[in-house]
Amino acid sequence: MINMTQELFEDLISKRRYLHENPELAFEERNTTKHIKEWLKHHDIRILPFDLETGVIAVIKGDHDGPTIALRADIDALPIKEETVVPFKSKHDGIMHACGHDFHTVSILGAAMLLNEQKDKLKGTVRVIFQPAEEIAQGAKKLVEKGALEDVTSIFGMHNKPDLPVGTIGVKSEGLMASVDKFEIKFKGIGGHAGIPHNAIDPIVIASQYVTAVQTIISRRMDLFDNAVVSITSIHGGNTWNVIPDTVTLEGTVRTFQPKARQAIPGLMEKLAASIAEGNEGSVEFIWDEYLPVVNNDSKYENIIRSTINEIGYQPIDAEPSSAGEDFAYYQNYIPGFFVWMGVDGPREWHHPQFDLSEDAIKVASEFFSNLAVNVLNNG
Repeated sequence: MINMTQELFEDLISKRRYLHENPELAFEERNTTKHIKEWLKHHDIRILPFDLETGVIAVIKGDHDGPTIALRADIDALPIKEETVVPFKSKHDGIMHACGHDFHTVSILGAAMLLNEQKDKLKGTVRVIFQPAEEIAQGAKKLVEKGALEDVTSIFGMHNKPDLPVGTIGVKSEGLMASVDKFEIKFKGIGGHAGIPHNAIDPIVIASQYVTAVQTIISRRMDLFDNAVVSITSIHGGNTWNVIPDTVTLEGTVRTFQPKARQAIPGLMEKLAASIAEGNEGSVEFIWDEYLPVVNNDSKYENIIRSTINEIGYQPIDAEPSSAGEDFAYYQNYIPGFFVWMGVDGPREWHHPQFDLSEDAIKVASEFFSNLAVNVLNNG
């Protein structure tokens, strides 16, 4: 069993606080990348020569032959003004690690350091991926295109969970985080005088009918056991009080867990939009953006994950799925993987300006991932 020393734990806390003070947005993580490389080199961990402007991929090759698995952390921050009172508050106004990626980074860094000291126990190779741009769901895709998963047989990752206590790790096979899709719907009519609406075709009326009617897709067209939600989050149309506009645009998102629901919903939404528009003598343009697939955990790893958690003295719990999205799912389109919740006992949920976490969770996460890597490789 691999355990972390107090010295390493304190060092990782210091590194986490540095990253928290110096957050960087998606694909702008240059200083973060520079420091990750320096920290890896200081511990003689080899950095692979991938052509990346931001992000780092390192490798720890064991003393015994075997497969290659990957551990992944995301490194970017959010455009949020920090409202915490911690002494290591963000120095970059309007940018904050409000999703805990600084914690993810140093935890996986700690796992890499522990594994590098235990190469003799590794029956294979561990690739360590520090991924940029998770918050805009582009980083995983870019790294796959660059070859980050070549020869990798499985991948493991985590997200902190503020509502879980430190020492608990949430585990669930199959769907853990929802697929995320975006839509834009442009209802087109004929503008005119607000006092003479019979000479116009009012797209605001058309759009308003659609806003309420679209919810019947979930309540009446989806199977009771499908998990799905349609949220319209933006409505734009018109620019003054006495003019009917030509166009109204709706935007929003659909979250699902079942592939059949994800496949069916856009067609139903488009058909409904067209029928409402046509019934009012207008027209519609429907734009669908497949953004992220489901975080779909491979069940063959659940037992070894639970046994690893027990082995190192922490508590596995049944993870509650989340309708938030994660681009870790993109890796799972190519290779088997498993994503867990890491309890951090935080006061606020993700993306809140007062988001914070207990740094004791760094030790838990680093020990879990280092021991998991050994166990997975030992089991072939």
